[in-house]
Amino acid sequence: MQPKEIIENIKKTHPNIQTLYFVGCGASSSELYPAEYFMRANAHKLRTGYFTANEFNYAPPAACDDTAIVIACSLGGNTPETVAAAKLAREKGAVVISITHDAASPLAANGDYVIVHGFEKSYAAKLEKMNNVLMLAVEVLNQYEGCELYEDMVNGYLHIYDAIENAVSYVLPSAKQFAEDYKDESIIYVMSSGATERVAYSTSICLLLEMQWVNSGFCNDGEFFHGPFEIVDKNVPYLLLMNDGRTRAMDSRALDFLNRFDAKTTVIDAKDFGLSNYVPASVAEYFSPMLITGVVRVYFEQLAIARNHPLSQRRYMWKLEY
Repeated sequence: MQPKEIIENIKKTHPNIQTLYFVGCGASSSELYPAEYFMRANAHKLRTGYFTANEFNYAPPAACDDTAIVIACSLGGNTPETVAAAKLAREKGAVVISITHDAASPLAANGDYVIVHGFEKSYAAKLEKMNNVLMLAVEVLNQYEGCELYEDMVNGYLHIYDAIENAVSYVLPSAKQFAEDYKDESIIYVMSSGATERVAYSTSICLLLEMQWVNSGFCNDGEFFHGPFEIVDKNVPYLLLMNDGRTRAMDSRALDFLNRFDAKTTVIDAKDFGLSNYVPASVAEYFSPMLITGVVRVYFEQLAIARNHPLSQRRYMWKLEY
């Protein structure tokens, strides 16, 4: 089922939805964030909540009841914490929408509705999860409250994949340069803002800490000047992800400071890839995370090659009980 049809069906049986929760872990959690950000920016009455799955399990929100929709995400659909969260949400009366790559997974089995997304086929396919979650949020807002940006968001939903494939088609030279410049770094900091904040987060905790065993730190660049900027110095390595949207001025302020002190800085900028040529400028900020994620993936594939450390290599994950 498509997002519009799913929310239409939910509205027939649950006409009084008041809250939309987003639940996941790691990279899947970060892929929920643009949708939660969209809801906070545009909803007047509907409430939202954004949870890492196990915190949802240990400290579930009181408003998780039959007036709530819970969107739960896991790539393989077998993340234990997320499966448990979906089961708990249903027990509390909430409607659960499971987003996974595996229709036969435990997460799918614990959802009232399921969206099965692609992953392997292309760089754009890797962003189907994020795009579908965003569109579910758009449909919830539009059908329960009304959404002035609805047509523009549908336009973006339909055309963002073309933007991603266009961007990755010519980014390889700069990705190889990034890999050569950063392959020997022992720590890399990542920053962004707005809807792209959690792309910086997942780049730090997943691509660097998990997949490359490189020390990393992440911050919203609005917080950069409230502590983290004290470590800026020449040759301290940064990756800055710049949005095409309302918080771009925050990204630019951080970049100006990094350049002022000659920090070792790489910028991935949604505007450099012509995002607004594919989606309406009015909603570009909500699609910046998808375009930037596609480009970041190419960068880190090249970093893995340069470091002779495959992105699939693990020390602990899936290898022992934890």
